[in-house]
Amino acid sequence: MTHWTSAICEANNINIHYTRTGGNKPPLILLHGLMTNGLCWTNHARILEQDYDVIMPDARGHGQSSVPDEGYSYEDHANDIAGLIGALKLPPPILLGHSMGGMTAAVVASRKPNLLRGLILADPTFLSPQVQQEVRDSDVAEQHRKMLTLSLEEVMTAARARHPNRSAETIELFAKARLQTSMAAFDVLTPPNPDYGRLVQQIDVPCLLIFGDKGVVTTAVAETLQRLNAGLRVEEIQGAGHSLHMDQPERFAAAVNIFLQSIPC
Repeated sequence: MTHWTSAICEANNINIHYTRTGGNKPPLILLHGLMTNGLCWTNHARILEQDYDVIMPDARGHGQSSVPDEGYSYEDHANDIAGLIGALKLPPPILLGHSMGGMTAAVVASRKPNLLRGLILADPTFLSPQVQQEVRDSDVAEQHRKMLTLSLEEVMTAARARHPNRSAETIELFAKARLQTSMAAFDVLTPPNPDYGRLVQQIDVPCLLIFGDKGVVTTAVAETLQRLNAGLRVEEIQGAGHSLHMDQPERFAAAVNIFLQSIPC
């Protein structure tokens, strides 16, 4: 990480903080989920930086990016990423997004197809309207509010208890990210989400949908989406939940690598 850079760019009327591995390589943007930040991709970025200029932005309301009073819809997040690509003057990048970042990536790809070279959706928030409402009505935001009253060490201790197999570095990165997540960021949970079927139908760049057998996306949903878009590739990882890139990092990295190698230069 010593040669990675950290910077702020102005895009879509906010400041977006990002970390970048650099180099004269094709750009690959990694989008994180709710309550995390760009640096939570560190382990995977170390692998990907061999072949890509990996860019890891903090979404609005997260990390060191701006915390506007409003504007946390998926359209807002997607416009931030489109603005980031423009501000950094990137050639068409590949987008890889997890959870909230996956839905954001799908919106970018469907709205601005010429902006991208490829797309990877890692267990995106493709939820039914009923589940969207259940998530919004749950205590997830209140639990986070209580978490913000804790010290970094207290958050790390709780994380170690939940994830005893994760490295000390990973525990610290995710704990710091949690404490840098604003309450405003939870507005993204307000229904309705974009119609994910329509989004996938409109995607015309190489696209991989990757999910765990215990995650948000189900096999049935994946099959339905393949019927809507015959070019969609699907990969299911056994023994993985919503955090599939953390639950099965080697399998996740292998599936991502195979797909990346298949995208024309």
